[in-house]
Amino acid sequence: MIFKEQFQNEIDLIIANAIREDVGDGDHSSLACIPDTAQGKAKLLVKDQGIIAGVEFAKQVFAYVDNDMTVEVLIEDGSPVKYGDIVFYVEGASQSILKAERLVLNAMQRMSAIATKTKKFMDLLEGTGTKILDTRKTTPGIRALEKWAVKIGGGENHRFALYDMIMLKDNHIDFAGGLTKAINKTKAYLKETNRDLKIIVEARDLDEIKEILESDGVYRILIDNFNYEDTRKAVKLIGDTCLTESSGGINENTVRDYALCGVDYISSGALTHSVYNLDLSLKAV
Repeated sequence: MIFKEQFQNEIDLIIANAIREDVGDGDHSSLACIPDTAQGKAKLLVKDQGIIAGVEFAKQVFAYVDNDMTVEVLIEDGSPVKYGDIVFYVEGASQSILKAERLVLNAMQRMSAIATKTKKFMDLLEGTGTKILDTRKTTPGIRALEKWAVKIGGGENHRFALYDMIMLKDNHIDFAGGLTKAINKTKAYLKETNRDLKIIVEARDLDEIKEILESDGVYRILIDNFNYEDTRKAVKLIGDTCLTESSGGINENTVRDYALCGVDYISSGALTHSVYNLDLSLKAV
């Protein structure tokens, strides 16, 4: 199932809330000087370089604002773009184009920045077999867009939220009274509530790796804030027992070295929390 189908309800909520926030009781700038019968055409112009993302989202925004608007797409999501490229044309009521303009630009600029950063990570991982994951370090209210952008950039989604996967991190483990207790309580909870959720457990050192391996049912071990040498040792200890994931401040300078330690996944909050918007504009033609 592709992302937008899986999370369509979230995307619908984002659009409705964003239009409510931005338009309120009316776009009075447009209402004041543009007749409601006026028709117009605009182009999405690239003023930067990177990976374009949010084209499909923009089509949904235009349809929500005014289903009579038409969009001619020239460059699809996930494509590389450069300064001067035209991504699409939109045509319809001038008032409707202006009403949708800011949401389309805000979303596409951020989504394109995330997709561009993700693609850079993917290029750095080429040939290693390691996949890049996002995290829950997203902008409140628009997580679906940011995780969609990661997918467009070639990355993988970790979990969407707290409800779709178990992830026992340091605080869970400490509050539960230790690693083994946290794992056992989790398995009991899943059985009692008849939930089928994968379990990821964070390890802070090699001793914790060994303790986790004494319990079955763990889907993936999060090797958190390990150096390269200890990461290699952890991967060797874990073997084929479960999947492995490295995390903890991993950036463009270190991601390939961690991948070469043999981990299955690397998660990076930087994909979504440390990006600079791609410069795009919507111009009348």
